[in-house]
Amino acid sequence: MTNPTQTRTTYLWPCLTFADARGTVAFLVETFGFEQTSLFARESDPSIIEHGELRGPLGGGIMFSSIGRDDSPFCNRAPGIDNIYVVCDNPDELFERATAAGAEVVRGLRDEDYGSRGFTVRDPEGNMWSFGTYRGE
Repeated sequence: MTNPTQTRTTYLWPCLTFADARGTVAFLVETFGFEQTSLFARESDPSIIEHGELRGPLGGGIMFSSIGRDDSPFCNRAPGIDNIYVVCDNPDELFERATAAGAEVVRGLRDEDYGSRGFTVRDPEGNMWSFGTYRGE
């Protein structure tokens, strides 16, 4: 049984880097309903995001920052190389919103042999986002 006080606790945080962090975050919030829970910009250059967090509509979250914000291996990755799977209850609605927002469709809305219904699109940076009803075993 899930402890109600832990419903928003996340123990797995995929970490992404974006060339245009503010623009990509706006796309994810407006198109897929993510909630921006934190955003820390560099004081000397507000276009550089040092750290940010998004929460998924059904739980979970991602952390993100700007590409090139420092010399670490975490910030010197090529943009658009990540692939994230997000559990959702409304794949048809999200697919309509994604295509209306101009997202590149990688895999159209479909039913899978294992019982999921979902799709995959790219965000403005090129990352692939798969949304589906499969919640895992």
